[in-house]
Amino acid sequence: MAELTIGDAAPAFTLDDQNGKPVSLAALKGQPVFIYFYPKPSTPGCTTQSCAVRDALPEIKSNHVTALGISVCEPPAQAKFDAKYGFGFPLLSDPDHAVCEAYDVWREKSMYGKTYMGVLRSAFLIDPDGRIAGAWYNVSPADTVPSLMAALA
Repeated sequence: MAELTIGDAAPAFTLDDQNGKPVSLAALKGQPVFIYFYPKPSTPGCTTQSCAVRDALPEIKSNHVTALGISVCEPPAQAKFDAKYGFGFPLLSDPDHAVCEAYDVWREKSMYGKTYMGVLRSAFLIDPDGRIAGAWYNVSPADTVPSLMAALA
């Protein structure tokens, strides 16, 4: 799978949010969408990243952008994460990592000498026509929102 670049069609998806409600990219067509992929709820980096999106939500919404977080964790784990931090936007569950694979963020990773498959922290801005307007692979938690804001400027 190749990394998505500006101008590519954003892969379509329908995933359940933290409340079990389906959210589809097709239903959001006609408006910009910001998607960020994170490895696991309630870990330090994912918390930093998600809280930064939450804190920037007024500015994100003022640009008419819908924010979505995606991880491979099931809706109950996403709901617990949301309840703890009050994000105010959908946290989507991709347990079979099909959407992660479509966005080329399901990658081989290594920690302490062991390799495993997991989510590469990444973010995407999708334009109203459903095309990639910004792609940030391996983005740091602290750079996720600044990258989006620079693309929106």
